[in-house]
Amino acid sequence: MTKMKALILAAGLGTRLWPLTEDRTKAAIPFLNRPLIAYSVEYLAANGIQDIIVNLHHQPDSIRRALGDGSKFGVRINYSFEPEILGTSGALNPIRELLLDDDFLVINGKIITNIDLVQAIEEHRRQNAIATLVLRENRAHERFSIVEADARGRITRFAGFPDFAHSQTAGADASGNPVTGSAAIETAPLMFTGVQVLSPRIFQYVPPEGFSHSTIDVFPRAIAAGEAVVGHLSKDEWYEMSTLGRYLEASLRLMTGAFESGAGSSIVGAHCVINDGANLERSVLWDNVTVEAGARVRDSVLGEGVRIPANTIIDRAVVVRRELVRNLERGEIVGPNLIVPIE
Repeated sequence: MTKMKALILAAGLGTRLWPLTEDRTKAAIPFLNRPLIAYSVEYLAANGIQDIIVNLHHQPDSIRRALGDGSKFGVRINYSFEPEILGTSGALNPIRELLLDDDFLVINGKIITNIDLVQAIEEHRRQNAIATLVLRENRAHERFSIVEADARGRITRFAGFPDFAHSQTAGADASGNPVTGSAAIETAPLMFTGVQVLSPRIFQYVPPEGFSHSTIDVFPRAIAAGEAVVGHLSKDEWYEMSTLGRYLEASLRLMTGAFESGAGSSIVGAHCVINDGANLERSVLWDNVTVEAGARVRDSVLGEGVRIPANTIIDRAVVVRRELVRNLERGEIVGPNLIVPIE
């Protein structure tokens, strides 16, 4: 297993995480005061993967600064810069020659997980699969594409999104937290975690140029050709940070060494100043944040260098410095800050 290579997908624009991704790519945002992608690198290293490639596009230097050459993680990291974003399967083409000698891994750079890679790789090889996708039950019927599989565990189709109505009653989220009642479990659709084992044979189905998406342009073609695209079901921990709400919730669920203030705990970065009389509840503060006296911050994310003026109330919102924002996509400018509600 140590000879396998891995690709971490980190080129995405992170539009659903905006404005946190205004000055960095989504895989470089702080998670528990460390770059999010650092957890993917450590996860691969812990599973014996020493050769890692990271694809880049939006704000590429934010990833290079976070990871360097990989030596501090005990691995070797090379970068594949995409002047035009290539998608989840198009990203394989520039590094094709590096991946032809053995099976390889591809994982999203926006996840935290302890999924058992050994089991997934063993299943992949047992079935002589062209691709093995690690799946989970989507118990809350969140907005993840449905993956359908047959009795052998072979994927037959990538469908649409689950019925939204179920998400109001399932009582859990896609991170796999317990649900109440057997019906929610019995009807849970399957979803793709972004962790996959691929055979070099996959290149027969990857369009040779331009943008392509694996679950739209590649895996369906391989399935139609009779190839084994396998779904490996996991119940291990998994958190995905593609939206502001998921980022906040996962941060609070996994936090350690939290700052206690008032009724709840918060994650506080380096060199922050919380003035007397300020109140923090269930919030995430990046580095160099100041919260002045009388301010109240609840269920929110404060970006690097933000100052919350005295007696201000911030409730379930993301706040970044207005000077960072080039194009106002949503939210409201208030004094020195852009405030975007977390939906």
